[in-house]
Amino acid sequence: MISYGKQSIISSDIDSVVSILKSDWLTQGPSVERFEDDLKKYFGSDYACAVSNGTAALHLAGLALDWGDGDVVLTSPLSFLSTANAIIYTGATPDFVDIDPVSYTIDLNQLEDKIKYYIYKNKKIKAIIGVDYAGHPCDWVSLKSLSEKYDIKLVNDNCHALGASLFNKKNYAIKHADIVIQSYHPVKHITTGEGGALMINNLELADKVKKLRSHGMTKNSLELERKDGPWYYEMHEVGYNYRITDFQCGLGSAQLKRLDEFIIKRQKIAKKYSKKFSSKNNIIIPKTKRNYGHAFHLYPLQVDFNKIKKNKIQFFKLMKNAGILLQVHYFPIHLQPYYKKMFGFKVGDFPISEDFYKKEISLPIYPSLTDNDQGLVINSILKNLND
Repeated sequence: MISYGKQSIISSDIDSVVSILKSDWLTQGPSVERFEDDLKKYFGSDYACAVSNGTAALHLAGLALDWGDGDVVLTSPLSFLSTANAIIYTGATPDFVDIDPVSYTIDLNQLEDKIKYYIYKNKKIKAIIGVDYAGHPCDWVSLKSLSEKYDIKLVNDNCHALGASLFNKKNYAIKHADIVIQSYHPVKHITTGEGGALMINNLELADKVKKLRSHGMTKNSLELERKDGPWYYEMHEVGYNYRITDFQCGLGSAQLKRLDEFIIKRQKIAKKYSKKFSSKNNIIIPKTKRNYGHAFHLYPLQVDFNKIKKNKIQFFKLMKNAGILLQVHYFPIHLQPYYKKMFGFKVGDFPISEDFYKKEISLPIYPSLTDNDQGLVINSILKNLND
């Protein structure tokens, strides 16, 4: 079966992991710091903190920025659950802003309207999480301007956009956001199995994140109340076990060396899809705005199922019969039963995201996808849409 996403593992990745398995350190060892150094170098941040997964990274970002009861954090309804769930973990309240119909990222005009609405209600927006959906960066220049205008912190949910660029700069994320978070799940651009990281340019925030990652513990002599000995540590606030292992980080460092290669392959696959589908009726291909470099974690094709003879479920079955497993990204978060029940969201609140969900299908896109397999995907889509 051809799946929508897949990791790319080669012998150098395996060798890196095996060498660590043979070493003295399986966790909390030198490979974690080495991976963090590699991340800093590639993405241009002053500090990096590798953690157990992207959700943990989001949670730690909220804790580091002091989200809590009474705070409101805005984000996009078009994301994975963890983007909004992490807000709830901190005790803050999530709210959403609909997407821009071209980039599928948070709509800046609607965002400022939402900020003004909360100001009118005498409530303060604590932070905005911008989601670089599918690999297309948000308008971070405008987001930064808004954040400074209204004194709001910015978090970049960069999980889809490793290796993306803005004005040819791959460090765009940390240049504009207070904290950048990433995920290294197997379907992402690079993988550590499970894993994630935070990129930060503020020493105080970075120190807080690293403490919270490991139970809130510190061995920093300047912070200790007692001086019992080299074995001694203290806990000054409640933290979590969000640590990542050395062998995961070894895999991450090996994978990061190939990220540029992965992006080129993904962009080539996306270009071929766009060429084949751009002139077809009832289909909308993803666009890339000028001065943006799309990383194509996903290739989100929109199909107007109302205008063809099949619904989405039927279409998925036909594609599966052809040996192709499509996916959908995403059912809007605000329509999840929990969010409707707890926060009163309803159908119609964010119509662009809702319409996008009805039409969107995620096509197979990963570095090892062969020309023959991509050709099968294209021909099967065209056949099943036209039959």
